[in-house]
Amino acid sequence: MKTFEQKLDQYAELVVKIGLNIQEGQRLLILSPIEAKDFTRKVTKHAYDNGCKHVFVNWNDSATSRLHLEGASEETLKDNLQPWDVDKLNSLAEHNDAMLNITGDDPNAFSGVAPERLMWVQKDKGEKLQAFSKAQLNGDMHWAIAGVPTSGWAKSVFPELSEQEAIDALWEAIFKTVRIDQEDPVAAWEEHTNTLTEKVNYLNEKQFKTLHYKSEGTDLSIDLHPDHLWIGGGHNSTIDTSYIPNLPTEEVFTTPLKNGVNGTVASKKPLSAMGNLIDNFSLTFKDGKVVDFSAEKGYETLEQLLNIDDGMKYLGEVALVPYDSPISNSGIIFNNTLYDENAACHLAIGTSITMSVKEVGHLQKEELEEIGVNQSRGHTDFMIGSADLDIVAETQEGEKVQLFKDGNWAI
Repeated sequence: MKTFEQKLDQYAELVVKIGLNIQEGQRLLILSPIEAKDFTRKVTKHAYDNGCKHVFVNWNDSATSRLHLEGASEETLKDNLQPWDVDKLNSLAEHNDAMLNITGDDPNAFSGVAPERLMWVQKDKGEKLQAFSKAQLNGDMHWAIAGVPTSGWAKSVFPELSEQEAIDALWEAIFKTVRIDQEDPVAAWEEHTNTLTEKVNYLNEKQFKTLHYKSEGTDLSIDLHPDHLWIGGGHNSTIDTSYIPNLPTEEVFTTPLKNGVNGTVASKKPLSAMGNLIDNFSLTFKDGKVVDFSAEKGYETLEQLLNIDDGMKYLGEVALVPYDSPISNSGIIFNNTLYDENAACHLAIGTSITMSVKEVGHLQKEELEEIGVNQSRGHTDFMIGSADLDIVAETQEGEKVQLFKDGNWAI
């Protein structure tokens, strides 16, 4: 039986070796909540043990961030990201370095903060980090997202438990999602990525033209970009290496044609965005653009999210995840996109992941828009998969293939 410390150490090693795949001489930036200090230290040690040149840590604290959001002037929030922060991130991309984002903030951390104040910060960040985001989505650097429980996040998932019990329960759930509960986690990940690769190879061979989604509240048609590529498990970088950006990951994904989305789609899990939860919402598309939306909870946050820029009203990602998957089968609603998106088929509004379109990494924003690859200052995934979801794929020749039946792969 593994102790907690052994599991934590294995998790840190997995993030460094499998997720980030740190290369000799790379630098690593870790974005970490202060509550994740113990895990951050273990990641730092494993990074150096595996040849990392220099580890930098940017600590963050939701309570302090809230004070800033509430107290700073409108002028400050609209010019929030400082030049040295932009320079640091651009330097990482230019030198093909690595970045780890440790997620785990309280999903309700900014509840009650005026939505427009959150939107100003998001808009400013998206504007100033366009070059960095392009490099990241091209695969010019290694990056990964991994979760660590904070008290606020744990209590949102397990409100009936005490704070420490909730944290302990969330740790155990996270360990299972990343296969730390298995005897050889690295071997388990290799087997898992091979399974995802089989799906990717099938989809890329078929080169479907359109996906038709149907479930309760959803009747949606999505044209895939003519030059789309399906990706799953590991990503290939532009320096002939590979890495796994999401730990956990259960998805295969690609890029839709910007103007080729029509119909209505309903969310199936809560969405944590801009420090608030959005729940039971729907989006209606016409010729790719959101023309109507509703939400039982978080309507104003959803409205501000869609208004970051025009590109946030279009889709940038299509991802397939079976309903019968480890995270979904846990029965836990994580209130965190990294986990909930890997429990269900999902879509993303906002910018497209350019590595999932053939040979477009060199194109500029305007050129990408011209060929139907959506561009935006933001990218937000939302979950649409359920036990009644059917997806029928259509080939260029009009042949129809049942891709998903009752929420799971039908191929």
